[in-house]
Amino acid sequence: MELRLETERLTLRLFELADADTVQRLAGDEQVARTTLSIPHPYPDGAAEAWIEHTRDAFRRREICALAMVRKADQALIGCVSLSVSRRDNEAELGYWVGRPYWGQGYCTEAAREAVRYGFGALDLDHIHAAAMKSNPASWKVMRKIGMKPEEREPRHIIKSGVTVELVHYGIGRSDVVKP
Repeated sequence: MELRLETERLTLRLFELADADTVQRLAGDEQVARTTLSIPHPYPDGAAEAWIEHTRDAFRRREICALAMVRKADQALIGCVSLSVSRRDNEAELGYWVGRPYWGQGYCTEAAREAVRYGFGALDLDHIHAAAMKSNPASWKVMRKIGMKPEEREPRHIIKSGVTVELVHYGIGRSDVVKP
């Protein structure tokens, strides 16, 4: 089971159990967890290993494609980009996070653009959508940069750490992608 995608500065590959400590350290950062819909804080011991095993099993079933963002310059694991696939609707939800030391350097946009390309190409999807907290403009700016447009979707709010958080939704269809 192997998948490797390349961008100018990143290799995107399946997570390995050896990545667990880095995932726990980066994703477990309170500021990273605060900007995501599903990463807990504090990040419990053993959760990274369980999540990696889950995503690898889900990849085999063609349900989730969770890829480690690895910086080519130094082979540092810096984050995650994923597609959660709904075969029934022939679409996927795009998700991503980047470790705080790597924020603001364009890595997320680069990885998300490649994930969308892979989704419309190899996975033959018709639509890809994403959600972000309205209070996290960096996330929805990534969505805009890769060509996604605002969409009306549910839910419009979630409870994160006991607080109601407003969401924004973006999406892109296969026909919206500009061919080179």
